[in-house]
Amino acid sequence: MTSNDTGENAHLKPPTKREMKSAARLYATQALFQMEAADMTVDKVRRQFYDHFFGLETEEEGTFIDGDSDLFHEITEIAVNDQAKIDQMTDRALVAKWPIARIDSTLRALFRAAGGELLSGRTPPKVVIVEFVDVAKAFYPDGREPKFVNAVLDHMAREVKPEAF
Repeated sequence: MTSNDTGENAHLKPPTKREMKSAARLYATQALFQMEAADMTVDKVRRQFYDHFFGLETEEEGTFIDGDSDLFHEITEIAVNDQAKIDQMTDRALVAKWPIARIDSTLRALFRAAGGELLSGRTPPKVVIVEFVDVAKAFYPDGREPKFVNAVLDHMAREVKPEAF
């Protein structure tokens, strides 16, 4: 989620609300991954993201889009507080031989972030699915993971809000 505009006099237009929400979803997935990988608290990880990612500019990466901090906070909060519920929901969506503990930690973080947003109920489930499939494409641009993510999230979304389908 960077814009890499290298022109000397380039004026970056501010991100749209949609771009900021998309960035928040990506950052939430990264934050949840980092929490698990580094055994950090949600508050500590959030502080790092607010301080080091939201709107950060680097020569190598360009400018990181300023994410929607309210959505980022909400997704990470629900994902942490309802992790057991989200993991059980994910397990039911996965093939029996692949419990959530056996899947890649990046996908686990993605399912937890998406599960958090699905449980919040503020975003239509189909939008959550499309957005997190895009997050999967960012992490796995050449893999089959986005299709896998789509199938799992579709199952999870139908469980959370069947009337939306």
